[in-house]
Amino acid sequence: MILITGATGNIGREVLNNLLEKGHKVRATAINAEDARRIPESVQAVIFDFSNPQTYSTALTGINKVFLMRPPHITDIEHTLNPFVDVAKSRGVNQIVFLSLLGVEDNPRVPHYAVEQHILESGIPYTFLRPSFFMQDLNTTHRQEIAEDSEIFIPVGDAKTSFIDARDVGAIAAQTLTEQGHTNQAYDLTGPEALNYFQVAEIFTDVLGRDITFRAPSLPAFIWRTWRRGTPLSFALIMGMLYNATKKGLADVVTNQVEYILGRQPITFRQYVEDYQSAWQKEP
Repeated sequence: MILITGATGNIGREVLNNLLEKGHKVRATAINAEDARRIPESVQAVIFDFSNPQTYSTALTGINKVFLMRPPHITDIEHTLNPFVDVAKSRGVNQIVFLSLLGVEDNPRVPHYAVEQHILESGIPYTFLRPSFFMQDLNTTHRQEIAEDSEIFIPVGDAKTSFIDARDVGAIAAQTLTEQGHTNQAYDLTGPEALNYFQVAEIFTDVLGRDITFRAPSLPAFIWRTWRRGTPLSFALIMGMLYNATKKGLADVVTNQVEYILGRQPITFRQYVEDYQSAWQKEP
């Protein structure tokens, strides 16, 4: 049986759907009863919280593989994800597929780095998925500014990003959990092209039929506005750190590993905007 953490999020939901389509037996975690109702009735849902070790046992009983992702609000890895990895090892889990971050091996300040290091130290066979920025960040984290203000407000200057669609990441996670040959591997996952946000705004403008502009604020201005809009400060700071890395040119790499694993080209940014365009419609 495979345990899916973060099963109701953008990536976890895609992993879950792909595994169900393949006919695999899965268990999905939810943070509370309301969250659990978002999990399909055919799937066993368990209440789970990384900060509450008492929830680990039920989640891991009978599990041999885990899809692991860090909830965005968690930065204290030592007292959350690390103990979970330790319990997973004691329960005989024989593979962890961890949703990490492109370039994480050169960025020890981000939480994903500490998680990778602890999994390596644990000795559990691993697969590290290191995606670039998700296209779906733009219909979740940045949805409001695009829908209401018709602008993209991100502190990256003219740097390029090799965006990847969450649907591709979910398909890859499911495949690496169920196919041989993916243990003790790290995959750098990107879309088929690197775009700057001026080009991103042009695609939005073309598909949505209204002008979408890109504004490149200073890093402090971005963190301040993100926090004022309700994002926890710790998460806003991590976002700022990641976008600062993008500004330095660390997110423009394009790889062929999506095609290598899935046997097809990754979803393009234009296709993503076309598929999700209803998300950015202005309220009447």
